[in-house]
Amino acid sequence: QVQLVESGGGLVQPGGSLRLSCAASGSIFSINVMRWYRQAPGKQRDLVAVISSGGSTNYADYVDSVKGRFTISRDNAKNTVYLQMNSLKPEDTAVYYCNADATTNWGHRGEYWGQGTQVTVSS
Repeated sequence: QVQLVESGGGLVQPGGSLRLSCAASGSIFSINVMRWYRQAPGKQRDLVAVISSGGSTNYADYVDSVKGRFTISRDNAKNTVYLQMNSLKPEDTAVYYCNADATTNWGHRGEYWGQGTQVTVSS
Protein backbone atom coordinates (compact mmCIF):
# COMPACT_ATOMS: atom_id res chain seq x y z
CA GLN A 1 0.00 0.00 0.00
CA VAL A 2 0.86 3.67 -0.05
CA GLN A 3 1.11 5.96 2.97
CA LEU A 4 1.04 9.76 2.87
CA VAL A 5 2.36 11.80 5.79
CA GLU A 6 1.90 15.59 5.95
CA SER A 7 3.97 17.99 8.00
CA GLY A 8 4.57 21.72 8.32
CA GLY A 9 1.28 22.98 9.68
CA GLY A 10 0.99 25.36 12.60
CA LEU A 11 -0.11 28.76 13.83
CA VAL A 12 0.87 31.81 11.81
CA GLN A 13 -0.15 35.46 11.81
CA PRO A 14 -2.06 36.97 8.88
CA GLY A 15 0.35 37.81 6.09
CA GLY A 16 2.75 35.10 7.16
CA SER A 17 3.97 31.99 5.36
CA LEU A 18 4.02 28.26 5.87
CA ARG A 19 5.36 25.37 3.83
CA LEU A 20 3.53 22.07 3.94
CA SER A 21 5.18 18.81 2.93
CA CYS A 22 3.66 15.44 2.11
CA ALA A 23 5.88 12.40 1.75
CA ALA A 24 4.59 9.22 0.12
CA SER A 25 6.03 5.85 1.08
CA GLY A 26 5.30 2.17 0.64
CA SER A 27 5.14 -0.08 -2.37
CA ILE A 28 5.07 2.72 -4.90
CA PHE A 29 5.58 2.06 -8.59
CA SER A 30 4.49 5.51 -9.73
CA ILE A 31 2.58 8.58 -8.61
CA ASN A 32 0.68 10.54 -11.21
CA VAL A 33 -1.39 13.34 -9.72
CA MET A 34 -0.83 14.84 -6.27
CA ARG A 35 -3.23 17.28 -4.66
CA TRP A 36 -3.77 19.41 -1.59
CA TYR A 37 -7.25 19.74 -0.12
CA ARG A 38 -8.42 21.68 2.90
CA GLN A 39 -11.37 21.43 5.23
CA ALA A 40 -12.47 24.23 7.53
CA PRO A 41 -14.68 23.50 10.56
CA GLY A 42 -18.23 22.80 9.51
CA LYS A 43 -17.39 22.91 5.81
CA GLN A 44 -16.75 20.37 3.08
CA ARG A 45 -13.29 19.33 1.97
CA ASP A 46 -12.23 21.45 -1.01
CA LEU A 47 -9.46 21.10 -3.56
CA VAL A 48 -6.77 23.76 -3.21
CA ALA A 49 -4.04 22.80 -5.67
CA VAL A 50 -3.12 19.97 -8.00
CA ILE A 51 0.09 18.95 -9.73
CA SER A 52 0.57 16.23 -12.28
CA SER A 53 3.77 14.79 -13.65
CA GLY A 54 4.41 14.87 -17.36
CA GLY A 55 7.85 13.39 -17.39
CA SER A 56 10.28 16.28 -17.04
CA THR A 57 7.46 18.82 -16.78
CA ASN A 58 4.93 19.24 -13.96
CA TYR A 59 1.54 20.83 -14.53
CA ALA A 60 -0.08 22.77 -11.69
CA ASP A 61 -3.41 24.43 -11.09
CA TYR A 62 -5.05 26.22 -8.17
CA VAL A 63 -8.40 27.27 -6.83
CA ASP A 64 -8.96 30.96 -7.55
CA SER A 65 -8.83 31.98 -3.88
CA VAL A 66 -5.16 30.95 -3.53
CA LYS A 67 -3.79 31.85 -6.96
CA GLY A 68 -0.77 34.12 -6.64
CA ARG A 69 -0.31 33.20 -2.96
CA PHE A 70 0.18 29.41 -2.92
CA THR A 71 2.63 27.35 -4.93
CA ILE A 72 2.48 23.58 -5.30
CA SER A 73 5.60 21.68 -6.27
CA ARG A 74 6.88 18.12 -6.16
CA ASP A 75 10.11 16.18 -5.92
CA ASN A 76 9.48 13.01 -7.88
CA ALA A 77 12.70 11.39 -6.67
CA LYS A 78 11.48 11.76 -3.08
CA ASN A 79 7.77 11.10 -3.82
CA THR A 80 7.06 14.34 -1.99
CA VAL A 81 4.70 17.22 -2.72
CA TYR A 82 4.94 20.67 -1.18
CA LEU A 83 2.58 23.59 -0.71
CA GLN A 84 4.22 26.95 -0.16
CA MET A 85 1.63 29.29 1.32
CA ASN A 86 2.36 33.02 1.39
CA SER A 87 0.26 36.03 2.38
CA LEU A 88 -1.89 33.81 4.54
CA LYS A 89 -5.35 34.99 5.54
CA PRO A 90 -7.62 33.92 8.41
CA GLU A 91 -9.89 32.25 5.86
CA ASP A 92 -7.04 29.90 4.97
CA THR A 93 -7.47 28.30 8.39
CA ALA A 94 -8.26 24.62 7.88
CA VAL A 95 -6.96 21.09 8.09
CA TYR A 96 -4.89 20.50 4.97
CA TYR A 97 -4.87 17.05 3.42
CA CYS A 98 -2.52 15.51 0.89
CA ASN A 99 -3.99 13.26 -1.81
CA ALA A 100 -2.32 11.16 -4.48
CA ASP A 101 -3.19 8.89 -7.38
CA ALA A 102 -0.63 6.11 -7.22
CA THR A 103 0.16 2.72 -8.69
CA THR A 104 1.70 0.11 -6.41
CA ASN A 105 4.41 -2.35 -7.32
CA TRP A 106 1.68 -4.94 -7.76
CA GLY A 107 -0.11 -2.86 -10.34
CA HIS A 108 -2.93 -1.64 -8.09
CA ARG A 109 -4.04 1.86 -8.96
CA GLY A 110 -5.72 3.82 -6.19
CA GLU A 111 -6.31 7.14 -4.49
CA TYR A 112 -4.60 7.74 -1.16
CA TRP A 113 -5.01 10.32 1.62
CA GLY A 114 -2.83 11.66 4.37
CA GLN A 115 -4.01 12.23 7.93
CA GLY A 116 -4.09 16.02 7.61
CA THR A 117 -2.18 18.88 9.18
CA GLN A 118 -3.75 21.88 10.91
CA VAL A 119 -3.08 25.38 9.61
CA THR A 120 -4.33 28.25 11.75
CA VAL A 121 -4.01 31.86 10.64
CA SER A 122 -4.71 34.21 13.50
CA SER A 123 -3.29 37.23 15.25
